[in-house]
Amino acid sequence: MQSVALLGVTTLALVLAWAAPPKEEGEKKEEKPRADIATDDNLDLPNYDLSLDSYGEIIDLSLYEELYDYSDLAPKIEVGTLAPPTKRLEGVVTPIPALCCWLTAPSLPAPGLPTCLVCVCLGTSVYCDDAELEQIPPLPLETTYLYARFNRISRIRASDFARLKKLKRIDLTSNFISWVDEASFRQLSTLQELILAENRLTALPALPGSVVRLDARRNRIQSSGVRPEAFRELKKLQFLHLSDNKLDCIPVPLPEGLRSLHLQNNNIRTMHKDTFCDSQDHGHIRWALEDIRLDRNPINLSLFPDAYFCLPRLPTGHFY
Repeated sequence: MQSVALLGVTTLALVLAWAAPPKEEGEKKEEKPRADIATDDNLDLPNYDLSLDSYGEIIDLSLYEELYDYSDLAPKIEVGTLAPPTKRLEGVVTPIPALCCWLTAPSLPAPGLPTCLVCVCLGTSVYCDDAELEQIPPLPLETTYLYARFNRISRIRASDFARLKKLKRIDLTSNFISWVDEASFRQLSTLQELILAENRLTALPALPGSVVRLDARRNRIQSSGVRPEAFRELKKLQFLHLSDNKLDCIPVPLPEGLRSLHLQNNNIRTMHKDTFCDSQDHGHIRWALEDIRLDRNPINLSLFPDAYFCLPRLPTGHFY
C-alpha cells in the first residue's frame, strides 16, 4: 500500500510540473511588461515568431562588431554644424555636367542676374526660353545653338554675337525685336538657321552667305525693308519663310537652290514674268523649287502663266 501511495504522489507531482509554466519565465514576463509597444486589434501579435523579447535570442548582437567594420564611417554630425569634407580618391576626377552658362570673361557686362542663373547649357546648346530677358545675355564662346524664345528682347546689337564664331542656329521666336544692327548676323560665317518669327521687324537684317533657313514670318516687314537683290548671294538658302508680313511684291532674284518659299498672307498683287523663271531660257527647269505658298494674297495667279513654265509644281494660291 505504501508503494502505491508513493507512486500516486510522484505521478501527481509530475503532472503539476508539466502543466505549470516555469517560474523563471513567469517572473521574466512580469519584470518586462510590453505595455510600451503599440498594439493593433487587427494583428495577432502573440503568434509572431520574431518579437522584441525574442530578438536577442534569434540574432546574436554581440557578433556585429566582428562582421562589420565601422572605422571608416564619417563621424557623427551634431545639429547646427557643418558636415566635414568628404574624402576624395587620389587620381580620380569626377566630371561635372555643364548645366548652366558660367561667365568667364571679366569684362562682360552683368546687368541683372548672370547668365548661369538664367540660361541652361547642354553641351554647346544654350536654352534661354521664357526667362524675361530684355537683351541677349553674354554667351559661352563655344555656343553652337541658341534658343532665346518667348522673352522681351527688343533689339539685336552687333556685339551680342561678335565673339561667337561657331553659331549654327539662332532662334529668337516670339520676342519684341524691332531693330537689328546691320552687322549683327552678317559676321557669323557658320550660321545656318536664323529664326526671327513673331517679332516686330519692319526690315530684314543682312545675312551671311552660309544661311540655309530664314524664318521671319509674323513680323511687319514691308517690301521697302528688303534690300534689292538681298538673296542673290545666298547660294545655300533653301527655306525662305516670310508669311504674315506686309510685302507687296515677291523679292527677286531668288537663289537657284531655293526649295521652299512661303509668302502667304501678305499684300502681293502682281508678279514679274522672270520672278521664278528665265524668260529667255525655256529649256531650263527649276527642279528644287517645289513649295511656293502665295495663298491669302490679293493676286490672281492665272494672269501670270509665263512665270511658272520652269517650275515642277504650280504655286499654291488663287487661280480665278
